[in-house]
Amino acid sequence: MSSETFEPQRAALADVVAIPVTPFAEDGTVDRDTHRALLRRLLDGGITTLTPNGNTGEFYALSPEERRLVTELTVEEAGDRADVLVGVGHDVPTAVASARHARELGAGMVMVHQPVHPYVSQGGWVDYHRAIASAVPELGVVPYIRNAQLTGDRLAELADACPNVIGVKYAVPDAARFAAFARDAGLERFVWVAGLAEPYAPSYFSAGATGFTSGLVNVAPAVSLNMIEALRSGDYPAAMKVWEQIRRFEELRAANGSADNVTVVKEALASLGLCRRAVRPPSRELPEAGRAEVAAIAAGWSI
Repeated sequence: MSSETFEPQRAALADVVAIPVTPFAEDGTVDRDTHRALLRRLLDGGITTLTPNGNTGEFYALSPEERRLVTELTVEEAGDRADVLVGVGHDVPTAVASARHARELGAGMVMVHQPVHPYVSQGGWVDYHRAIASAVPELGVVPYIRNAQLTGDRLAELADACPNVIGVKYAVPDAARFAAFARDAGLERFVWVAGLAEPYAPSYFSAGATGFTSGLVNVAPAVSLNMIEALRSGDYPAAMKVWEQIRRFEELRAANGSADNVTVVKEALASLGLCRRAVRPPSRELPEAGRAEVAAIAAGWSI
């Protein structure tokens, strides 16, 4: 299967790739109605690429049944309004089962989370992704790369074996390393998605990225869209004005090893009355002292 088959998926990756939150009800279960409402808010806000079971969706804190539920809700709400990139991961059989479930529902792509294992060899990284990608040759596959040791030629090796590997969510916080990795793998061969969201989008776009992931988009879709419009037109001063707007919010998310990455997004949504602030361990709700600042930032975006 040639990469030309995946042109719609490639186009969907060259955009704001939204990572929706997973809202929880008072009894701790996934709040289906609120989840649907938040997805509709993203779609109504102009977002056309959704990633259920991403890290902002608390992927690792969800049960297998909940991950399936989140995928189903997202595909249903997206309909023909958005492309769906389903997050899959854990052990190979679990990831393959999740990818096949996504295919059965009609999703067009899967994002493969960085393998969670204390010992990841580069060849083993290829083997892991190859096992998943080859199980769903009809789907576009997007590795989520957080491993700074991984080299671009390994990605090229994977794509030689699995031509459905069409894009990369690159989340190593080093713009120079990203530029080199993309060129070693094949700059034009893949769609490069800046996997560290708006703070890194301008520098990664300057090196060849054409899309970026976003958790902030849950709160203010227009802000994220303003940034990608500026980047697409090559207007870096305009992009950096958006960067200044979102800087403090993203600093709060990134502090202490990103301890409050999801927490701050849900706190902002809670301040707007859109969902409960509840997160699951090992995340934790924001202390009372920090809530007012997050609310003020969200209110300042004129949502």
